[in-house]
Amino acid sequence: MATTVITNISSLVTNDPSLGTGPLGTVQDAAVVIDGDRVAWVGASSKAPATDNRVDAGGRAVLPGFVDSHSHLVFAGDRTAEFNARMSGQSYSAGGIRTTVAATRAASDEALEANLLRHLREALRQGTTTLETKSGYGLTVEDEARALRIAAAHTDEVTYLGAHIVSPDYADDPAAYVDLVTGPMLDACVPHARWVDVFCEKGAFDGDQARTILAAGAARGLIPRVHANQLSYGPGVQLAVELDAASADHCTHLTDADVDALANGNTVATLLPGAEFSTRAPWPDARRLLDAGATVALSTDCNPGSSYTSSVPFCIALAVRDMGMTPDEAVWSATAGGAAALRRTDIGRITPGARADLSLLEAPSHVHLAYRPGVPLVSAVWRSGVREL
Repeated sequence: MATTVITNISSLVTNDPSLGTGPLGTVQDAAVVIDGDRVAWVGASSKAPATDNRVDAGGRAVLPGFVDSHSHLVFAGDRTAEFNARMSGQSYSAGGIRTTVAATRAASDEALEANLLRHLREALRQGTTTLETKSGYGLTVEDEARALRIAAAHTDEVTYLGAHIVSPDYADDPAAYVDLVTGPMLDACVPHARWVDVFCEKGAFDGDQARTILAAGAARGLIPRVHANQLSYGPGVQLAVELDAASADHCTHLTDADVDALANGNTVATLLPGAEFSTRAPWPDARRLLDAGATVALSTDCNPGSSYTSSVPFCIALAVRDMGMTPDEAVWSATAGGAAALRRTDIGRITPGARADLSLLEAPSHVHLAYRPGVPLVSAVWRSGVREL
């Protein structure tokens, strides 16, 4: 396999404190050697070994590819009118999902796949090299299974979210829908998914229903994650920690007990500031979680209704500006934090043996991601050792 050295890196974020300074393990005037799909060596540019190929970073910064651990990309249709109404004073509720359900059911497999690929390319251009995505816009056995099948052809991180909302077909019998989600729908979806998720929220599923759904998925080998405490205080976070879910996502409305549970458990608090931006909701308090010792991830929640952004850099800027995070904390949460939320140790860091996922910035430091919001700073991306951009 060919080897490549990226040299003359002004500032390299490794996310390994043993390799550099601070929690980001930052190395100045650095180089990285890629061998096949893995990082083979990290160190000072002056000590870089000979390789087959050489890339001069030109005094620019390199950081791990972003790990977006929460998105909803298998969908059809558009909710511009809903967004416009919300920005004109209407409040957000989970009910808008039904609009996308109708459009997704009516779409062909080819249209759904084309839309997914468009968003994956869009995310890659902004430095995202690992992306989780969910079903949840079909809400029938056939539509949920095809969403996961389409997603699984393009990403390893696929989540069964039949429990996004109660299907409109079962509006008068939510219990029957839970039976469907935990029975025939689960049977059809298990072969295509790694994770099981539930929207535990008023207007979606209560704590008892969520527990039943997550337990059924876990019994079939799917690992739980939970949409928790987005719109109101509720049982989602406590349930996630109790069931050792990989992540509790949103975490906007937290009691002290919720914060303590996240700080003392294995569940990552995944914050999704794009949703608060798009719904004018209160910002999650990242500072409170970090000070308590919780592990925090940052992700986009890219979806057509409440957070239609695929830009992790945008979410980093929001987290720094409005959620109390430092630039270092936000970058860690969008890389190593996202990897933790997916229970992965091979991504989200630039260390020997890690998958060679790297982003080169048109800037001398990762701080520019927050310092220059809205500017397309990602100038090159390597994914599994292959230059994609």
